Amino acid sequence: MATNLNPSSQTDNHKPVADIGLMLEGTYPYVRGGVSSWVHQIISGLPQYTFALVFLGGQKENYGKMMYQLPANVTHIQEHYLMDLHHHHQPAPMAGNPQAFAAMKAMHSQFKTGEHVDIEVMKNVFFELGKTGGVTRESFLYSEQAWSIISEFYDKYCTEPSFIDYFWSIRTMHAPLFLLADIARNLPPVRIVHSVSTGYAGLQGTIISQLYNYPYILTEHGIYTKERKIDLAQANWIHDPEDEVSGTLQAEVGYIRQLWIRFFELIGKLTYQSAEPIISLYEGNRQRQIDDGALAAKTQVIPNGIALEKLSALYPKRQSGVPKILGLIGRVVPIKDIKTYIRMMRIICNQLPEAEGWIVGPEEEDPEYVEECKEMVAGLDLTDNVKFLGFQNVADILPQLGLMVLTSISEALPLVILEAYASGLPCLATNVGACSELIYGVNDEDKALGASGVVVPIADPEAAAKGALTLLTDDHAWHQAQQAGLQRVKKYYTQKIMFDAYQKIYDTALVESDRRLKTQGINV
Repeated sequence: MATNLNPSSQTDNHKPVADIGLMLEGTYPYVRGGVSSWVHQIISGLPQYTFALVFLGGQKENYGKMMYQLPANVTHIQEHYLMDLHHHHQPAPMAGNPQAFAAMKAMHSQFKTGEHVDIEVMKNVFFELGKTGGVTRESFLYSEQAWSIISEFYDKYCTEPSFIDYFWSIRTMHAPLFLLADIARNLPPVRIVHSVSTGYAGLQGTIISQLYNYPYILTEHGIYTKERKIDLAQANWIHDPEDEVSGTLQAEVGYIRQLWIRFFELIGKLTYQSAEPIISLYEGNRQRQIDDGALAAKTQVIPNGIALEKLSALYPKRQSGVPKILGLIGRVVPIKDIKTYIRMMRIICNQLPEAEGWIVGPEEEDPEYVEECKEMVAGLDLTDNVKFLGFQNVADILPQLGLMVLTSISEALPLVILEAYASGLPCLATNVGACSELIYGVNDEDKALGASGVVVPIADPEAAAKGALTLLTDDHAWHQAQQAGLQRVKKYYTQKIMFDAYQKIYDTALVESDRRLKTQGINV
């Protein structure tokens, strides 16, 4: 579904419908928090630019209404669902285009080398993908050429899994690519493309930038391939056959999961190859991007920033003393490791019976996990101490807390920590993403401000409880951490710093875009 929110912004076939085409996967505007909050922040904070949004989801049934009111400078939005590809075709014998399949095979062969894929090879595939004369969806599903290549790759590279598992895995992971190519060909003109992840959104940006020669910007909050590895390790949609005879079936399971991991690694490398600049939120993720194939010269760090003035107004609302209330603000999903937080609360309440743990965040994403967490609370006799508050206005919650807690197994640079600092709240976080930098400092000057909380290992409720109790029972340590957090956020993590950095990037890309358009005889 596509909606042009400002038809006057496009008066002919070449006039861009927006300055920036944002490629979004599973986030804004249908999911609250995290990356979605950042996207809304960028769009609202840079009103001098217009934005066209391309939302990619899994299945439509997993998304409800928009969670954000779109700012006035969003001129176009379209949504597409990669798993709702119910194309009913009657299978029929077909040969398939040998040249088109040869181009696809050549690109896969270059993947195997680990080197950058030749731009012309990439264009040969993307320009023709889904088109008559190229590799169409039907020819990929039913042709002799497709069968031949899949069989050849199976014989050459795969010996452990059954051919049926391999065959259907290949079909499933490639099916969305035809939709991405179709979206790219039908996207109204923009001036630059900006993807907020690799994955399918990153590949969408790659295809669009290659088809139309648009400047392409990539921002990664978390490292997509790393997060997909975590998801795939736990995925129950990858069938785990029972090992009834020997241990060999476990090797089969491992291979199919690795096949999916390699798929996301490859499309990540394609995105890194096409995008410039490649932006991360902190130095650790920049180094990971380089390790995963990004050229160092194309990478840079732009941390998240917050509306300091607005959040600083919460500081005077804080009561004297240290409230024995620990808040976890985030989605109730496995990656936030709510269960470790609950176990931590059991240990804390053994020493501080009056302590409360507030879980503040939406619960609709994974109802089964939410129910497991609530059952754990009841099983640990914490019903009076641990409260599920659902989605709330953060400004109402922060002044009431004594400690912000993140027990996540994966994070990038959590905005909630910066918001906590601005409101005068120390933090405890697991050693993931930029959390250590946020709490202890990035460089010598930053570290001199002192610790603004405690960093603990992943999935260690005892260490988390010990760190939390140290701050909650020592007023002097708590106030030192509070002041360090206030100074750190004011000096390094303001919204203005972030907006200025993106304005510079957008302006540079737009100038380059106009130059490219003028070479085609198009004036913007």
